Amino acid sequence: MSSPVYVAIDTPDLDHARAIAGQVRHHIGGIKLGLEFFCANGHHGVHEMAKLGLPIFLDLKLHDIPNTVAKAIQALNSLEPAILTVHAAGGRAMLEEAKAAAGAHTKVVAVTVLTSLDANDLGDIGVTRTPPQQVEALADLAREAGLDGIVCSGEEVALAKKRWHDGFFVVPGVRPAGGALGDQKRAVTPRAAKDAGASILVIGRPITKAADPDQAARDIAATL
Repeated sequence: MSSPVYVAIDTPDLDHARAIAGQVRHHIGGIKLGLEFFCANGHHGVHEMAKLGLPIFLDLKLHDIPNTVAKAIQALNSLEPAILTVHAAGGRAMLEEAKAAAGAHTKVVAVTVLTSLDANDLGDIGVTRTPPQQVEALADLAREAGLDGIVCSGEEVALAKKRWHDGFFVVPGVRPAGGALGDQKRAVTPRAAKDAGASILVIGRPITKAADPDQAARDIAATL
């Protein structure tokens, strides 16, 4: 089985992205490309990264009216991403249309609560549920809308897995023991996230900013 680790390549520099991915390609399961990369490099950049032969997770967190999201996904289908994200907060109709618009081989997963948010942050935007309660509610919505899975923190993945046994669970904000949290408020170790039910682990800076990215990827793989 391939590694559950997808390395987050968060840079606008295509050459740098290629260099990092090339260094770690034998010890990861895929590459996550987000807004920063896509806004700088677009379709061309994704095609270039796909030449490494690893699955591409296109993390654009689409969130708009249903028709706009569906049309955006249709425009992305030629890239054949393995995984694509939308925001669960976009609502049932948007989620349904997103899945209907995606290619047959693309998993569409809904972002529940960003790992940079805590209960205080949710309160600021009018959400009275705790983060775990919000994740549960949005996981139910995503499942009912026919999506493949959700994105949630390692703190909530076990709860979500109980409710959705065959869901596909993407856990970002994963930090090796002793690693810096950065802007993550709800982070867990790779092993804890995997044991709790994560399908894939998204790991960025602990690998990409390491003195030896390949060794960092190997060290994380060893804990799994």
